[in-house]
Amino acid sequence: ANPDVQAAVTRFEEARAVARQDTSNEFPTLGLGVSGKRARSSANAPLAGLIGNVPATSNDFVASLNLNWEIDLFGRLRNTAAAARAQAQSSEADAAAVALSLQAQLASDYFTLRGDDTTIVLLEDTIRVYDRAYELTKNRYQEGISAATDVDQADTQRQNARAQLASTRRDRAQLEHAIAVLLGAMPSTFTLGPDQLASTVPAIDSGLPSALLQRRPDVARAERAMAAANAQIGVARAAWFPVFSLTGAAGFESVDSSTWFKAPSRLWSVGPSATAPLLDFGARSAVNQQARAAYDETVANYRKTTLTAYQEVEDNLAALHHLADEVVADEAASKSAQSAANHSDKRYDAGVADYVEVTTTHTAALQEQRDAISARVAQLNAAVGLVRATGGGWSKDQINQL
Repeated sequence: ANPDVQAAVTRFEEARAVARQDTSNEFPTLGLGVSGKRARSSANAPLAGLIGNVPATSNDFVASLNLNWEIDLFGRLRNTAAAARAQAQSSEADAAAVALSLQAQLASDYFTLRGDDTTIVLLEDTIRVYDRAYELTKNRYQEGISAATDVDQADTQRQNARAQLASTRRDRAQLEHAIAVLLGAMPSTFTLGPDQLASTVPAIDSGLPSALLQRRPDVARAERAMAAANAQIGVARAAWFPVFSLTGAAGFESVDSSTWFKAPSRLWSVGPSATAPLLDFGARSAVNQQARAAYDETVANYRKTTLTAYQEVEDNLAALHHLADEVVADEAASKSAQSAANHSDKRYDAGVADYVEVTTTHTAALQEQRDAISARVAQLNAAVGLVRATGGGWSKDQINQL
């Protein structure tokens, strides 16, 4: 239901229709022509003296089958059809690349949204703790145990957490809307219930580097575009040679409709023809240079696409490797920060620490917990990136042989 996928598929259907049209040009065309007319000639027309310089009125009824066939001796039509087929295959691979990119975007948005869900639960729990701390600090102030600044700091801390919660909920709503658009749904009618972020990343086999070129639709798209440009060189080269055609017609012609389809009214003609340009002031040479330059451009694009494909695989493999260590470190830091916050609470209750220490340790604990969630989201998104970089299960064999 995604509009981008629908547009890409429609472009492929258009390119495939063009390929069928160009392929049909290699074969003869047969048409039927039927006409009937009544005409009056001028008495002063050339050669009118042969009939006494008097106007003549006559009928002319014609029905014929017309044959036209360009004999493709130098490959102009053959290469045109090959270029169109390669372009259609490139368009098909492009549709697959668009679908894969959108699927990866959907997965990335989904995991990011689940990260927001986890963060929202964390912030809601944290706000409840901060609200209790605020009430306790306010009571201590009213009893003369705590200073007014402690109450202000406790209130600042809980309000800051509320601001973070509102910001996270806003981000989640926008991600939900983005997912709705990716699915082709109206954002106002689409909802995705809350859930927790996945805690593990599935193992992903990146495969052999040599197989990557067969598994990336964007690489296949660039390769097919290169093949189309190569065929266009053959089309441009054929312009230097004559064009041979075979034409023919067979049917009936009569001045009277009653004798239109009788044997004496039969007619036929058949014969070859050839055309060749003699002087074009460099036009054909320019077309050849243009075709070769276009081919060189597609070769460079193919090489760039290939190098980018290898880079994306390596980038995501490195990201998964290092993010695994980052997740472990962030979770360990989160536990240590939470332990420090608990100790500061006890020190404050015992009167050996001020509220600045409590605020500092709790803020650090919340930040470390959020960092741990962010690292897990990044790890899952790196896994999505690796799946996309390795083709997402796509294979070049899925391209139709038009």
